[in-house]
Amino acid sequence: MPFQAPEIAIFAILAAYLLGAVPFGLLFSRWLSGKDPREHGSGNIGATNALRTGGKKVGVLTLLADISKGAVAVGLAMAWQDDQLLVAAVAVAAFLGHIFPVYLKFKGGKGVATMFGVLLPWLPWVAVSAFIFWLLVFKSTRYVSLASVVAGVLLPVLAWGLGLLEVSSSHTVAVAVSTVLGFFMVMRHMENIRRLISGEEPKTGA
Repeated sequence: MPFQAPEIAIFAILAAYLLGAVPFGLLFSRWLSGKDPREHGSGNIGATNALRTGGKKVGVLTLLADISKGAVAVGLAMAWQDDQLLVAAVAVAAFLGHIFPVYLKFKGGKGVATMFGVLLPWLPWVAVSAFIFWLLVFKSTRYVSLASVVAGVLLPVLAWGLGLLEVSSSHTVAVAVSTVLGFFMVMRHMENIRRLISGEEPKTGA
């Protein structure tokens, strides 16, 4: 059933952005360790820097929360209306909320966990496939940033390839959204890419 009420669609997209913008890395770090991740390590509020700043518990909680906020936003949109464009808009809004949170003057995370979150309920095989590639790269290199960049680059390819058996408007939307998510993920890792090239990027768990 197509979405018929533009004002409600706008509300859903705005709500998804505001949910995505909740800085769980900052909240958990301050609550459990008394530290601000923006003042340590890479200065990022995502799970990796939350782990380095506040410890394993903070990192795991941040990871789960950042995934969950994306999954909840998209899951509610899917349950509410059978409209691929609305779901796509909500997914992008929640993802961009994490990267550009209004609560932190639009200085947020890099979007990896939230990317997985928004795709899990909507395009689960794309999310799982991207995670497998992420895990393979991370296990072989111990670079979270490199694994994230590879996942971002492959995201639209996976959406295209896994949807070939069902070429439709929803397939086109999925590829378009995956391209947007992948683009922003790579762009948010440009500093990491420069450090990888120069050999200055820190490894995780090495």
